[in-house]
Order: sequence, then structure tokens, then C-alpha cells
Amino acid sequence: MKKFINKNPFIIAEVSANHNGSIHNAKKLINMAKTYGADAVKLQTYTPDMMTIKENVIKFKIKKGLWRGYNLYDLYNLGQTPLIWHKTLFEYARRKRIKLFSTPFSEEAVHFLEKLNCPAYKIASFEMNDSNLVKVAAKTKKPLILSTGLSTMSEIKKSVVIAKKNGCKDLTLLYCVSNYPSKSSDFNLNYINKFKDEFNCRVGLSDHSLGEEIANYSLIKGATVFEKHIALENQKKGLDLEFSLKGRQLKKYTETLKNTFKLIRDEKFNRSKNEMENKIFRRSIYAIKNIKKGDIFSKKNIKTYRPDVGLSAYYYLDILKKTSPININKNYPLPKLLLKKLNKRLS
Repeated sequence: MKKFINKNPFIIAEVSANHNGSIHNAKKLINMAKTYGADAVKLQTYTPDMMTIKENVIKFKIKKGLWRGYNLYDLYNLGQTPLIWHKTLFEYARRKRIKLFSTPFSEEAVHFLEKLNCPAYKIASFEMNDSNLVKVAAKTKKPLILSTGLSTMSEIKKSVVIAKKNGCKDLTLLYCVSNYPSKSSDFNLNYINKFKDEFNCRVGLSDHSLGEEIANYSLIKGATVFEKHIALENQKKGLDLEFSLKGRQLKKYTETLKNTFKLIRDEKFNRSKNEMENKIFRRSIYAIKNIKKGDIFSKKNIKTYRPDVGLSAYYYLDILKKTSPININKNYPLPKLLLKKLNKRLS
């Protein structure tokens, strides 16, 4: 079976509520994600009844932030991706040749998505403390992504243990700051390394910041998966618009990450072919006097100069006080084969 997360960086475009109640917009967002370099698109699967109680006796309303003034039921009713759309959107993504998966917000949502052969699941930060939901998603044995916003290390550890105990073999933890939009000062990217060391799994970023700076630094710290909300090019309204990439901003985001990855992808110490073409400008060892076979190499008869066309200056100290096995004319570089002759003589 092919891996779901098969690239580094692996970029997930989150549709969320930015379709604004239009399946046509949802398709355009999927197409945009494919066009501008995302590796997967993610939906959110819920109905308002899966999220909260309509007749909530505590009359809870959001008091601040982007969704200030909404009661939860009305917010989720407005933001939902209707279940009836899902099959159509999965088929559309397959035709566009981009991976599509979803965040289930309840056990019922997992069972619904299983009927559509959803290839992977993501548990949202606000649901990561729902042990049963983590368990149900893990039991599908599909790749599982856990977003960690708001969670303590002990809460994350418990969710990881539940996921692995219930069959999850492919786990990704996303470092996340759960405010919208997130400020740079809200982040501590050292948690990316901490997650990798503590949980021995793939680590990424659920990115609610503006621009690509945080993602770029996260990549350098070791993040390999990046989730970002998206919106259409000229979109004027949307519940998540304030922290979403619009149109070609997604292209810039994906290109920035992929270009940065090229700078850090190889853990072996090496030099590019382009750089090595300038090796000629290093130093070789030159004769500053005529040297006869049998003369002793010393600071009086050899010195290092550019260009590097003979025996490298690297060997200068090695050949001092050694006997020359050949004649060398003044101002000529010592030949590279000289070292071999010296070594042969010493052996």
C-alpha cells in the first residue's frame, strides 16, 4: 500500500468553512489546492448536532475572537460541509488526482467516512482530549494525524498511547497554536524537536499564523507536514478567512517550503557540483626555487599559491623535511603524483 504522507514537505490544504455553503466553491478550492502545489486537501466532517446540543441550557455564546457573538450550534450549522457533499467531493478529488481526507468530529463521523473509504484521519486540537474519538479513528488502522493545540504533554502522551494501542501504525503529531490568527510570539518551535524525541513519530505544523515565516522555521526545526487553511483568490467573506491563504498565496507558501527543503534535505556533508567548480581557486604547493631530486622540502624552496592545479596546500606540512623524489622547476606547482612517490618510498 502506498503511504498517505509520501513527501517532505507534505502540504495539506484545509477547506474548513471557506466554501461558504457552496459545493461549487468547495470544488474550486480542491482544484486550487492541486494547481498551487498542495499534496492533499482536508475537509471537516460534522453536523451541528455532532458538535453541540441545540437546546443548550447554559446558553453559551462566544465572547471574543473571530466568531464573537455566535452560539455554537449556529456557528457549526453555518460552517459545516454537508454530509451529502462528501461523496461528490471525494470523487472530484480523485479525478483531479489529489488526496482528500477529513477531520471527523465524532464517532458517527468516522463511521460515515469509512463508508467513503477515507484514506486518513485528522483529530482536531479541540477534540484531542476526546479519548473515545481517538480510539475509534485509530481502530480504522488508517494514518492518523493528531493536532496538539491547547494540550499538555501528558494529554498528548495519553492520546498517543490510545492511538497506538488501538492499531495506529502511522502517526503524525502536529504542533499547533489554537488561536486565530496566531501571532509569532505565541509559538515555541522547540516543541517540534520535543515531540520527535518524546513520541518517536512524524511531526508537523498546524499553521494558523499569517504568511509562511512560521512554517519555514518549523521545517528547519524538523517539521515535515504542514496544514494550512485556504480560500479563493478574491474571497471577501468566510468564517476562517482571517487566517487562510487566498489563491496564489498558497502557491507562494508551497514554493517557499519546497525551496527551503532543498537547502536542508541532505544530512550528508557534501558540496554541490556548481560549488566544486571553484575549487581551482584554492591553493597548491609551488616551487619557489629549482628543486633537484634529493633536495629536502623546506620553507625556502616551497610555498602555497593559487590556483590549485598541483599538489594541494593541504599536504604542505606533510611534505616539509621530506626528500624530493623528482626535479621541479622554479614557479611550477608540485605535481599530484609526488605524494604517491613519497608514500611509496616511506612504505
